[in-house]
Amino acid sequence: MQQSISFITMGVSDLARSRAFYTALGWKESSASKPTIAFFKAGTVIFGLFQRDALAEDANVPSAGSGFQGFTLAHNVESEEAVSKTLEQALDAGASVTRPGEKVVWGGFRGYFADPDGFWWGVC
Repeated sequence: MQQSISFITMGVSDLARSRAFYTALGWKESSASKPTIAFFKAGTVIFGLFQRDALAEDANVPSAGSGFQGFTLAHNVESEEAVSKTLEQALDAGASVTRPGEKVVWGGFRGYFADPDGFWWGVC
């Protein structure tokens, strides 16, 4: 298998709400989006949003499950001030900030928010 990631697709409980959330963060939907799936170009990766039940059916697995998903997504910005601004923007868009921006032992500055479906984003 080639060492690359082409898509990250998240199964969400309310596609319209998730579309509105990421759009409120300033993300622009791809023209390849459909009524049943939203695509956003994220650098060299495509970020997709799909109804959770439909994505589970597509993968042939049960859709039940909640809580910590076992992974986080990361968004790097240029400064401590930008971390705080991004966390505020996410909060205004409907996220819950689970860790405000703060210095960390490895020398960086980071905070965390969860999108409306509880997917965790680290902002560094």
